[in-house]
Parts: sequence; C-alpha cells; structure tokens
Amino acid sequence: MNDVAELVDRIWRTDAAGMLGALSRRLGDFDRAEEALSDALTEALKRWPDEGVPDSPTGWLVTTGWRKALDRLRRDAVGREKAARVAAEPPPEPCADDRLAMIFACCHPDLAEPTQVALTLYAAGGLSTAEIAAAFLVPLPTMAQRLSRAKRQLRERGIGFEPPQPHEYADRLPAVLAVIYLVFNEGYLSSGRSAQRRELAREGVELARQLAALLPREPEVAGLAALLELHHARAAARFDSWGRIVLLDQQDRRLWDAAAIERAALRLRAAVRLGRPGPYQARAGIAALHALAASYEDTNWADVRALYDRLYPLDPSPVVLLNRAVATRFAVGPAPALDEVDALGDRLAGYHLWHAARADLLTTLDRTAEALAAAERALELATNPAERELMSRRVGELRRRR
Repeated sequence: MNDVAELVDRIWRTDAAGMLGALSRRLGDFDRAEEALSDALTEALKRWPDEGVPDSPTGWLVTTGWRKALDRLRRDAVGREKAARVAAEPPPEPCADDRLAMIFACCHPDLAEPTQVALTLYAAGGLSTAEIAAAFLVPLPTMAQRLSRAKRQLRERGIGFEPPQPHEYADRLPAVLAVIYLVFNEGYLSSGRSAQRRELAREGVELARQLAALLPREPEVAGLAALLELHHARAAARFDSWGRIVLLDQQDRRLWDAAAIERAALRLRAAVRLGRPGPYQARAGIAALHALAASYEDTNWADVRALYDRLYPLDPSPVVLLNRAVATRFAVGPAPALDEVDALGDRLAGYHLWHAARADLLTTLDRTAEALAAAERALELATNPAERELMSRRVGELRRRR
C-alpha cells in the first residue's frame, strides 16, 4: 500500500499538468477536472494494491476521472446535457498539448501575478496547497483561498484549456517565462535553511525544463531553462553551514555541479544558434561566463560587460545597468564603475542592492566613511533575512575599520 501511495504521489507531481489539462479540455472546467482527478486518485489507492498498477497509470487515471465526472454530471440536473456531450468524446491519453495548455492557462495574463504563481505550482507543478503555503511563508487557509479564487477566475473569465497557436506565443509566452523565473527566484534567493524554499527553486528549474521540452524551437524558453540550471548548479556553495549567503567570489567552486553547468551551456548554445536573441538568453550567457570561469578573478569581465550591453535594449531596466557597473569595476576600474552606479541614483535610491554596490566600490576606493553610510542604508532597505544578515556583517566590518 505504501508503495502504491508513493507511486500515486509521484505521478501527481510529474503528470498533474497533463492529466488536469486533458480533463479540463474535455470538461471545460478546472474545478470539475480537479474533482474528477481526485476521485480517480482515491480509486487508484483502493484498487491498485490488489489489481496491480496499469500499464499506463496516467491514462487510467484520466479515464477513471472522466467516468467519475460523468457520474457527477448525470446526478446533476443542470449537468445532464453537458454529460451527454462529454460522453461522446472519451479523453485520450494525456499528451504534451495537455500539459502546455494547463501551463498557459495558469499563467494567463488576465490573472494577477500571485494568482499565476500559486496556480502554476499547484496545477502544473504538482505541489500541494500546504507545500505552496510553506514555500511562500503564508498560512494554509490564505493559500487555499488564493487557489480557490484563481480557479474561480479561470471559470468566470472563460479562460480555455487549449494550447496556444505558434502565432500567439509572442503575446502569451513572456508571462509564462516570467512566472517560472519568479518561482525559481522565490526559492533561490532565500533557501539557506528552508527545505521548502529549496524545493521551490527546484520546481522552477523543472518547470523550465518541461516547457523547453514542449517548445523546442523557442530559444527564449531554452534560454530560461539554461539560466536556471546554471544558477541551480551553484546551489551547494551559495550558503554556509549556518545558512548565511556566500557571495560568488568566495564560493568553493568544487561544490558546483560541473556536469549540470556543461549541459546548461550546451542548451544555451543550441538556443543561440536559432538566431532569435532575447533577454533570458543574454542572462544565461552572463551566468555561463561566471560558471565556466576557473575562478572569480579569471572571469572574462569584458565579455560580461558586453553581454549586459546586449541585454539592456532587451530589458531597459536600471538594475541591468547596475549589474553592468559591477562588471565595469573589474573590466575597467572601480572609479568608472562608481560613476556608473552614482548615475543611477535617481532611479535606484530605494533599492538596497544599489547602496550595497556603492558600499563595495567605496570600500575598494578607501572611502570607508561613505562606504559605511551606504552599507547602513542597504541594511535598512533589505527585507530578505539572508541578505540582511550579509549586510549586517558588512556594516560590522566597516565599523571596525574606522
């Protein structure tokens, strides 16, 4: 029984999107599809221990769920006409289109970003409501309410469960990529001591890989997958045994997953050969230059800076220019880098990493008093616990220098 329960849980995690997509497309309703699949999973736990696991577990679950949904519809006077229509078209085996349709429905631009993220993790990632609540550090009832509202919005707004046509990708794909990137960053930036946060980062990587497999001719999808894989390959070195952030220049590169880095680099090269550049490919290129360098000092900073120059027209954000200034420090010098950072003050004065970058550059230029003031301001603005701890250490070091 335990083996079957573990198998059912694994199938839900890996194939939830496809199964829910198949049933939602057939039933035209996410709630009904979820209810039907829940009934099917319960039936599997009853029957599989004695009857054995079917050759196609996902096909069995979708077919069983479809039959359960028909039974419910036939018992409902309002649903009998719908049951007659649905019964004429038995659902096929879940396929790539079903998974793709579910991911795009979860990330529909009509939904608010928090709703997109929660629904994607639940329906496309197979995480439970409790796991998502823990990952986002919110009470379980709050997350349950958010998911319930998301499913209601899908129904009320008539959001369908058909995969978008290729000509629709330009409008729909950016939201999907942004949601997956956000999922990863939520876990990656604060996963030092939290298993739930590490799981969230892994889920972002897995979602990106799945989407890349579904859309092999979309270079930005491959670019995002490569970017997340490159960052995730460094996960073992990003926090010390106390859960404190270890910056890139201090990380033990022997802890990095060299094989994963090489695979991600190959994925990125294949994406670039498609000849349609985009911001995720540029970010992945920067991450690859860092990951493939023998040491922090050996990083090709001129190339890093050049890639930021390519990224900025694609993503004209002052944060891109701030990161470019960090590369300027090593490619040109700290004084020109400080000039670049200071030029962003009118746009980034409320951003803690702008002050942190100024503190680093001012320290390098032996302007300790100014560096301390910048570090203290960065600490005031930082909200992430791991980043606050890092800035607190930096403030302490600068105060001892005075």
